[in-house]
Amino acid sequence: MRRRVRDRDVGPTADEGLLRALYSEHGGPLLGYVLRLTGGDRTQAEDVVQETLLRAWKHPEALAGRPVRPWLFTVARNLVVDAHRAKQARPPETGIDEHVMMTASGSDDIDRALESWTVAEALAGLSPPHRAVLVETYYKGRSVAEAAKTLGIPPGTVKSRTYYALRALKLALEERGLAP
Repeated sequence: MRRRVRDRDVGPTADEGLLRALYSEHGGPLLGYVLRLTGGDRTQAEDVVQETLLRAWKHPEALAGRPVRPWLFTVARNLVVDAHRAKQARPPETGIDEHVMMTASGSDDIDRALESWTVAEALAGLSPPHRAVLVETYYKGRSVAEAAKTLGIPPGTVKSRTYYALRALKLALEERGLAP
């Protein structure tokens, strides 16, 4: 993608590089997700992907310091919901079945997968002692005494680490837009 400026060839800009990188890394999964939301309407799905990437390009500050793919998927889902609402506000051009609206409203497996991915990312960002105590008590369902024995630390330490680990996890999730 080259353009001419005052009779000089100019290579791709940094913005174009960002856009190319976003499309290269996230374009395929994003298109697949939007295809499911739009009930297989490829034209609409491609338009939504293009608009999503355009918004990312216009607002690179929104991508800084956060996972990019969940943000892109959220923007795409919001665009699909907005398009559906706009069609509801005027006489229908073509019918959108109920499945599309149910999928677009968040009851989708992909939304749960993205949420799980974001929680796992937040959990990975915790300190190893905090992560270990949460894995033992919440994910493996162990009691305080069992976790203490497994981790080789006193039960009081398990309790205090769990308290501080949950606070740190809540903060990490809030930064990612998942917790209230």
